[in-house]
Amino acid sequence: MNIQENISLKSYNTFGIDVKARFFVEITGLVQLQKALELKAYPKKFIISGGSNMLLTKDIDALVMHIQLKGITVVEEDEDTVEVKVMAGENWHELVMWSLEQGYGGLENLSLIPGNVGTAPIQNIGAYGVELKDVFVSCAAMNLKTRELEGFDNEACEFGYRDSIFKKKVKGKYIITSVVLKLTKKDHVLHTGYGSIENELKNKGIVHPTIKDISNAVIDIRRSKLPDPKEIGNSGSFFKNPIISKKTFDKFIKKNPDAPFYEVDDNQYKIPAGWLIEQCGFKGKRFGDAGVHEKQALVLVNYGNATGKEILFLAKKIQEEVQKNFKIKIQPEVNIIK
Repeated sequence: MNIQENISLKSYNTFGIDVKARFFVEITGLVQLQKALELKAYPKKFIISGGSNMLLTKDIDALVMHIQLKGITVVEEDEDTVEVKVMAGENWHELVMWSLEQGYGGLENLSLIPGNVGTAPIQNIGAYGVELKDVFVSCAAMNLKTRELEGFDNEACEFGYRDSIFKKKVKGKYIITSVVLKLTKKDHVLHTGYGSIENELKNKGIVHPTIKDISNAVIDIRRSKLPDPKEIGNSGSFFKNPIISKKTFDKFIKKNPDAPFYEVDDNQYKIPAGWLIEQCGFKGKRFGDAGVHEKQALVLVNYGNATGKEILFLAKKIQEEVQKNFKIKIQPEVNIIK
């Protein structure tokens, strides 16, 4: 096991924050993962995978374990569906592209989401009307205390909006090692009514879209709105879209009749956080090397040498202004490491 010291994590997180890992090791197998967890010489452990959903605000005084478990296998199939086991270290977007090449449907709306497969259930990643839970069967996760693999089915994961049991009850107690997804082989259910997918398809003259057409539309939309982490440091959407009660919504919409919203159910409404942030004047604003993206106010960016603390300071300032102007709390979607 090759354990390195004082390694920069700048290339291991999509924000490009230059903090150091006191110790660092690449994990490429389950046995290696078990052995690394058993190392008593390194009592503190820190897990990193694709680094796409975290903001690092300080050096990590621990053994940083970079999860690089690889492999995609079909575990079950019939005429209509297929269940695919994907190891945690596989890149999410590459998985989506692989599924399309096989003609498997279900992931096309989740194209171009940054990060690796192992972190997808933690966040219950979602985009354009589809969430991971819609195709999720189960995941295997290693218990950090017992070093044994345990299974979590869809119900056990307690999925919510950008939420799961791994962010609440069992946070920091497991490492997800693989995920099983159920995809369609034919008669795909197409989700085209969310966001600007319909407009994108119409602009391309596509009347009867395929799953590949939808993926291409999503990719084009995301690229037009969101910066590429390889070019400018970011973690995608920094904040969750707030869900508010009908009572709060009635007061809000009375004062802001032109505000966009989505009805979740009879008693709850979702307000786009990006709209709230933009109304507060933050869109395109820069504070040193920390800033808010010029095309999408939901995205905080590192223009080069911003520290995690500087980006966190900006995030808190945005939260305060939204609260002051709209009496609505917006919460980070990104996992903040303090």
